Amino acid sequence: MKKILTMYQLLILLVISAMSVGISAQQTINGSITHDNGQRSYTLYVPASYSGNTPVPLVLNFHGYTSSATVQMNTGDFRAIADTAGFIIVHPQGSLFNGNTHWNVGGWTVGSTADDVGFTSALLDSLSAEYLIDPDRVYSTGFSNGGYFSFKLACQLGDRIAAIASVAGSMTPEIYNACSPTHSTPVLQMHGTNDNVVPYNGANWTRSIDDAMQYWVDYNNCETTPVTTALEDINTSDGSTVEHIVYHGGDNGATAEHYKITGGRHTWPGNAQGGFGTNMDINASVEIWRFFSRYDINGLMNPTGIREIAEQSPNNFRLSQNFPNPFNPSTIISFTIPEAAYVVLTVYNTLGESVAILAEENLSAGAYQYDWQAENLPGGVYFYRLQAGNFQSVKKAVLLK
Repeated sequence: MKKILTMYQLLILLVISAMSVGISAQQTINGSITHDNGQRSYTLYVPASYSGNTPVPLVLNFHGYTSSATVQMNTGDFRAIADTAGFIIVHPQGSLFNGNTHWNVGGWTVGSTADDVGFTSALLDSLSAEYLIDPDRVYSTGFSNGGYFSFKLACQLGDRIAAIASVAGSMTPEIYNACSPTHSTPVLQMHGTNDNVVPYNGANWTRSIDDAMQYWVDYNNCETTPVTTALEDINTSDGSTVEHIVYHGGDNGATAEHYKITGGRHTWPGNAQGGFGTNMDINASVEIWRFFSRYDINGLMNPTGIREIAEQSPNNFRLSQNFPNPFNPSTIISFTIPEAAYVVLTVYNTLGESVAILAEENLSAGAYQYDWQAENLPGGVYFYRLQAGNFQSVKKAVLLK
């Protein structure tokens, strides 16, 4: 006999079904906290992969001047990336100053009394009480005013921020002069040379992009000569081209990196709605997450669990940086061992998976070179580790595709 469900039973089943879908679906949540005798709001994005069983990274994503959390969530969009990489995104809402939403960074916001650094710290406390956030993997990014504020957090809340990325922002004189970081801080700056809102070469209310970069090159103790790579002009109609300028060798593996967008304007690269002057050769959100994903608050994370290890042997064991780097599709990895040793040279992706073993054998003392062919690997960041007796060292390679 066929069982006929009542309308009430059908409704219950539909509710249960909807709840089941909701449990595994990503969530966009509008929330607020009380701070400094007022309500401060935010929009949270939690990917479907979040289980509450494993600590996950958190990305702070700050909007520009006069803008909003919702606009930034759509313009500087990390949601699809978070779905696959498994991090939570929070889009804080700025308070009003002279009738405009803003972040208190000095410069054109001189006179603001908003305690935005305190708000951010309180927001981190609130989210960490509700979600299992990895405290070592909290990152800050933002557009324009939000980029300035990310620099301010690196200067004034450095004990909670692992790395920052600024898109079309810089450092005001107030941020620059009062900056007091607590640790070497990986910094990524994206900026168009034709930005007509935040001038590339600076003004009396903003430091130039070169000044901002040089501050972090010096503070992180990076190499003074950068590696500059001209990226492929994939979209020839966007009126701009990109150079990736990287200062390597900072303390704890920190780099200072700059995507210099020649001809670029005050826009978020990769956002097709940004209009002319929006560079479409790169996707800012993708590049920012690639950058963040390499670091925690202690510095460069190596997939093998080994941080950058000082080449500790007095006997001139040495693993050299691969050349060329970035490479496509092959590069040379070289090393020198002063005595016979069992040598293992392994390549890992950022998930810690071994993708190639270039050497695994007993070798005599001498200098060696290995040609790493990577035609079958996607572009991205890789690490290679040399183990020779008691010596070990890890370095980073970038594969362009």
